[in-house]
Amino acid sequence: MKLKFALILLLSTGILATKAQRIAPDFQKVKGGVLTIQPINHATLVLTYQKKTIYVDPTGGEDAFKGLAPPDMILITDIHGDHFDPKTLEAINTSKTILVVPQVVADKLPTTINKNNIVILKNDGAAKLSPISIIAVPMYNLPGAENASYHTKGRGNGYILVIGGKRVYISGDTADTPEMRGLKNIDIAFVCMNLPYTMDVNGAAAGVLAFKPKVVYPYHYRGQDVKIFKTLVNTGNKNIEVRLREWYSAGK
Repeated sequence: MKLKFALILLLSTGILATKAQRIAPDFQKVKGGVLTIQPINHATLVLTYQKKTIYVDPTGGEDAFKGLAPPDMILITDIHGDHFDPKTLEAINTSKTILVVPQVVADKLPTTINKNNIVILKNDGAAKLSPISIIAVPMYNLPGAENASYHTKGRGNGYILVIGGKRVYISGDTADTPEMRGLKNIDIAFVCMNLPYTMDVNGAAAGVLAFKPKVVYPYHYRGQDVKIFKTLVNTGNKNIEVRLREWYSAGK
């Protein structure tokens, strides 16, 4: 029965992988149905809920999303190429897509994107795009740090999504900031760790232990040992579930 149920979910949400290198999605029960979590690569993921499909920082061209439903919504966190890829936006079907972006991304969007479909959020801004609520949160490197210039405060957005009563945090490129440490009632978190651009596993683990999500996925972790991250988190708090998934295909 469990196998049959999983197969039905895969088929109904359009997430059945057509590429051998795409890992299997995760499923989270939420109010009103199931939240499907599909890692793609590095900072890119796809969320599906009640037949609504959300692409987060879509990169990799059309091939990266083969077999997945076109996006009803796209979230973009920042202007760097591993988060904002105009060629990918032009390659995928965005004719009916709402794009939620910071101003700096809006200024660089392809002219093919319908301006009426763009929602611009500043840090701490919010939007309700039924059935999902969105809050933009600061993401930046700490002032005075060697990598401070990579991500300045106020330029990009992390996001909190409220989906089926669950609060889902997407960190974007950030350090272990006071704003991240101060997050409340996060059910699922996607937390970056990628030197020199963001923070190392120690900073990421310290931040996670401060805001205590129920579940955390390390992502955007190229060059970092996520097993060390998991050990640090679970040594500090055994009740936080650390889900390790393979976000990088061989050689990437």
